[in-house]
Amino acid sequence: METIVKTKWNIDTTHSEIGFKVKHMMISTVRGHFEDFNATVETENEIFNDAEISFTAQTNSINTKNSDRDAHLRSDDFFNTEAFPELSFKSKSFDGSTLIGNLTIRDITKEVTLDVDFNGIAVDPYGQTKAGFEVTGAINRKDFNLTWNAITEAGSIVVSDTIKLIIDLQFIKE
Repeated sequence: METIVKTKWNIDTTHSEIGFKVKHMMISTVRGHFEDFNATVETENEIFNDAEISFTAQTNSINTKNSDRDAHLRSDDFFNTEAFPELSFKSKSFDGSTLIGNLTIRDITKEVTLDVDFNGIAVDPYGQTKAGFEVTGAINRKDFNLTWNAITEAGSIVVSDTIKLIIDLQFIKE
């Protein structure tokens, strides 16, 4: 019987960003990211098909460049970082361009589908083998019990239900 050897890749946090954007009052876009995150990939091939991908982010590390907004996002109106300090993702399948997995935010886990651009593999000047990916998708925040909202005088909602994910990942071959 043939032994399958898996290659492990660890996130290069210096060259990665877990970002998102959301419409504010339906007229502008607020961008943010998580400062503290970790991800690993285990794969049997250099094209990453059927790779096992896992990811975590510390919810209290959210950064939208506005301390009052970040404090509100950490509260029970949104992430409740005290009770739910981490969000996570675990892949179920990856075909090279579509990543399907379970995303857990707060105490709710939902299957999500993300689009992936695999940018290839390169060896850096220090001899480390690296792989790069761009991941995009959208989730409905209310699916994860992030339900706070308010209405403006004109009747517009303050925060859109749709959160767009913009994730840039670079991994280092172990």
